[in-house]
Amino acid sequence: MSRIFREVGPIGWNIIIGTMFGRMAISMSMPFLAIYLTKTLHASPAEAGAIVAVSALAGVFSSFIGGYLSDRFGRRNILLISVFLWAAVFAGFGAAHSVIAFFIMNSLNGLCKSLFEPSSRALLSDITEPKNRLMIFNLRYTAINVGVTFGPILGLKLGSSHSTATFFAASGIYILYGISLAISLKHYVPKRRTSENRVALNEALSLIRKDKIFTLTLLAMILSIIGFSQFNSTLPQYFSESSFENGVAVFSYLLALNAVAVVLIQYPLVQLGKKLSPLVSIMAGNFVICLSLIGFGFAHNIASLIVLILLFTVGEVLMFSMTDIFIDEIADPSLKGTYFGAMGFNGLGNVLGPLLGGYLLQSFGAGKPMYLFGTLSAAAFIGVPLFFYVHMLLKRKKAHNLGDKKLHVL
Repeated sequence: MSRIFREVGPIGWNIIIGTMFGRMAISMSMPFLAIYLTKTLHASPAEAGAIVAVSALAGVFSSFIGGYLSDRFGRRNILLISVFLWAAVFAGFGAAHSVIAFFIMNSLNGLCKSLFEPSSRALLSDITEPKNRLMIFNLRYTAINVGVTFGPILGLKLGSSHSTATFFAASGIYILYGISLAISLKHYVPKRRTSENRVALNEALSLIRKDKIFTLTLLAMILSIIGFSQFNSTLPQYFSESSFENGVAVFSYLLALNAVAVVLIQYPLVQLGKKLSPLVSIMAGNFVICLSLIGFGFAHNIASLIVLILLFTVGEVLMFSMTDIFIDEIADPSLKGTYFGAMGFNGLGNVLGPLLGGYLLQSFGAGKPMYLFGTLSAAAFIGVPLFFYVHMLLKRKKAHNLGDKKLHVL
């Protein structure tokens, strides 16, 4: 344990612990947003889906720029600007009283996330030895899920489905997080980069676009996230309208179960993922999530829901625990922030997923779950063969590189 503490370091621990409290704050409020919009503001399911989706849409257009800015102007500057801006946005959520106000606030929420997330992941990569990066990325992933374990239950108890008060609490937590980051980053010495190492934004975009493996992986991730995104968009609306008694409470406890299960099963699944390779792990996770989505169409009791949430969690861990390490492996070392930022384009899945789910829920209603979840599962499943194709491309590339090395030796 002392070895892990030393290898992560004070800055790493600050980001990891801050991430835990930050995600707890977000999960107190955001998972209930669709319910609040439909039940209190009387928005339609399609309108609620659009408001949930706009956060991801804003992130799609700004995440690449956020990662690029962290490469160009420094991780510290972008982190601090984004975290304090995020605090202001959560205060704006708390003060919002109209559909259009929530639309604007969630757009800004997506902007803040797309600035903060690639910068924080790139900083963790910068301060960590290559052999320890899988550990630190998964500590961060564990922290997210520890926070999400308690957030939904707190949100349920504080009445987040019919009040915006918890957004003010989230704002306060992010202010404290920002202060702690400002203190710990005083000791951060960024790697010196000469002007020759700096790449203009259009050049960085061109380099990313020409990386066929990255581009195809990104497309597959977009498709797979269409399925994953239903967990925080369509499912809460479905449970609030379905025949399940106290559907909102059921969904809250399922959220907590999901987070606890992630913490408990993450280590053995990550060890399995290491043996499979990161990309195969991501592909398997997508497949398992598709299976669980189909299952929701047939679930009629709590026991079956528990099984499905656990299955969904297995898919989630297999898919997301290896995403950061995969990007870290294939990224140009001088463009890591840019690569992590470009991966934010997978947020298109978080745009298309809630929109598709809201449309299907409005069309079929909660009374036809097989049509609803079957269609969503089919859309996400398209990512599986695409991941397999990328896997084959990677194998060919590695074989080609190995052949070049042998020729060089000869």
